[in-house]
Amino acid sequence: MKQDQLDKRIHSYNSWRERLIETVGQFQAWLESHDLATPDQEFTIFEAIDALRKDSLTVAFVAEFSRGKTELINALFFSHYGQRLLPSEAGRTTMCPTELFYDRDNEQAYIHLLPIETRLQDQSIADFRHEPIHWTQIALEVNNTDQVAEALHEVIKTKQVPVARARELGLYDEQTDPYFQAHKRPPAQVEIPHWRHALISFPHELLKQGLVVLDTPGLNAMGHEPELTLNMLPAAQAVLFLLGADTGVTRSDMEMWQHHIRKISDRADNNLVVVLNKIDTLWDELKDSSSVNASIESQRQSTAEQLQVDVDRVFPISAQKGLLAKIRNDECLLQNSRLHTLEDFLAEQVLPGKQEIVRETLVSQIGGLIDDNLAILETRKTKTDEQLTELRSLRGKNADVIMHLMSKSREEQTAYLRNVESFQNSRRLLQNQARNMLDTLSMDNLDRLINKTRESMTKSWTTAGMKRGMETFFDGARDTMEQVSGHAEQTRMLIRATYKKFHEEHGLPQIMPKQFSVAPFSTELERLYQEAEAFRRSPVTTATEQSFVVKKFFISLVSHARSLFFKANQDANQWLKEVMNPLVRQIKEHKAIMEKRLETLRRISESRDTIDARIKELDTSLREIKRQLDTLQQLHHSLHSAGPEMVTPESETSPPLEVIS
Repeated sequence: MKQDQLDKRIHSYNSWRERLIETVGQFQAWLESHDLATPDQEFTIFEAIDALRKDSLTVAFVAEFSRGKTELINALFFSHYGQRLLPSEAGRTTMCPTELFYDRDNEQAYIHLLPIETRLQDQSIADFRHEPIHWTQIALEVNNTDQVAEALHEVIKTKQVPVARARELGLYDEQTDPYFQAHKRPPAQVEIPHWRHALISFPHELLKQGLVVLDTPGLNAMGHEPELTLNMLPAAQAVLFLLGADTGVTRSDMEMWQHHIRKISDRADNNLVVVLNKIDTLWDELKDSSSVNASIESQRQSTAEQLQVDVDRVFPISAQKGLLAKIRNDECLLQNSRLHTLEDFLAEQVLPGKQEIVRETLVSQIGGLIDDNLAILETRKTKTDEQLTELRSLRGKNADVIMHLMSKSREEQTAYLRNVESFQNSRRLLQNQARNMLDTLSMDNLDRLINKTRESMTKSWTTAGMKRGMETFFDGARDTMEQVSGHAEQTRMLIRATYKKFHEEHGLPQIMPKQFSVAPFSTELERLYQEAEAFRRSPVTTATEQSFVVKKFFISLVSHARSLFFKANQDANQWLKEVMNPLVRQIKEHKAIMEKRLETLRRISESRDTIDARIKELDTSLREIKRQLDTLQQLHHSLHSAGPEMVTPESETSPPLEVIS
């Protein structure tokens, strides 16, 4: 059976990423070899390489119970094991959110499980990631498939607890309990998940190359763990929402879609798709293939209309038959399962989109450094050419001409040094403005706002109290961002004016200084607010014990918002450190050139023999500058390259069924 399109595309993407790492490494070596590397540049390069090595592609699977999420994961990524690697059985299999990835820092494959009781603590799942003591750890024997499969069953483990305990954990509400509705009293015991979250590190080839799979439970988990919808799902590069072709869009499917999933499609970079699984339930040996295909297409159209999505984003498949086909090497059955259409989408839409984000980020980080050095080299080349022309013209000229040039050069140097002093004053003014901006963005300010919000929400565990607390928080956060935006604009104006002055008065290369904007952070803050509003209005939120819901919401919200402000603070601080560096380097370069020119003219005035020696010296220097320019231009081209070639799918459309199995 041919290699999966998705598999090939991930391998290609990984090769491209490795080439990028090599390119950045070559640039780092170039800087070091020419003694041009500054601490800030070295830090930027280190962060860029580290980010590339840790780069991941997250594909999230979301559905109610028994829609076939785990089976689909097995079919897409683990069919070569010849059996179901992840447990996929009738009923509720995924009982807690599960992340499947490869831990580059730990050679031992493992499962880390966070006990459900941690829900009682005022910490998010993200917080617990940094505290290994709270996690139960199980080693995986990667060469023992049976041991791996058995260990993975731990993820779906449940336990019986008293109703009071389940209610305390926020996992029981009588309004949604069928037993309570039938008997008008709660049961003595309630079944709950044993674990809150699972992390599985496994040395699978695709996982090693950065694939991360997020498997999530149903609607209740979405409501009980707001961190899923606030943080984890929006961060995924693709979200696959699964439905059953045998059931269509059920009430619980629609609730999950409307309150937790739909808003992802509003993002510009959305890769939200609907997977209509179990189309094999529509296969009928008493019908011909065209009738079966018509039934599948009808279900697909109906699903698209109900969810109000483009029909091209609805993929009818059979995960079970696709997995079976791959295990049996049955090409006909694989075609009938239509699994390849989904694989092609991930390969041709999701990965290229991810690739473009990585490329743009790297160009922003490293491309600017390369451009700055290219500008320096172009200036050197121009000035060297000018000096060569000047020196050649001085052959045979009398001493008065040379003295005149020396006098003119000294005047230019004096004017330049006055402007350099003015530049130092501008830098001091910039530092003052920078302090104002960073003080506004300080984590101390945010923590005071958090404490105020916590106090407001603690006083009233009601829906109205929760909304007031939310408004308190977001009004304060928005105000902070507006103040930072004002400070940033003042800083940008000063920086642009300083750059413009040296360009116009001294002919320094015109460089657009790197900009900092709070717009992305403001946008994310607004998205977070909308997520919080949706969570507050969710039926699950309404049905669950209010105090617990507020508590979980607050933890998730604050965790995300605090991370957002921390990132804004870091980015602003790094921007302020780096933004003047290109001009500082230009000023130093221009000063050195002027001093060298004066020294050359002085030596010529003392001895005419100096001219030919200096011309020879400059010729050699010019050749070296051109060589350096060629090297940097090649690195620039490599950095901006489009990346891995697109692998054309063998089929762009779903073929009709050939055989009904």
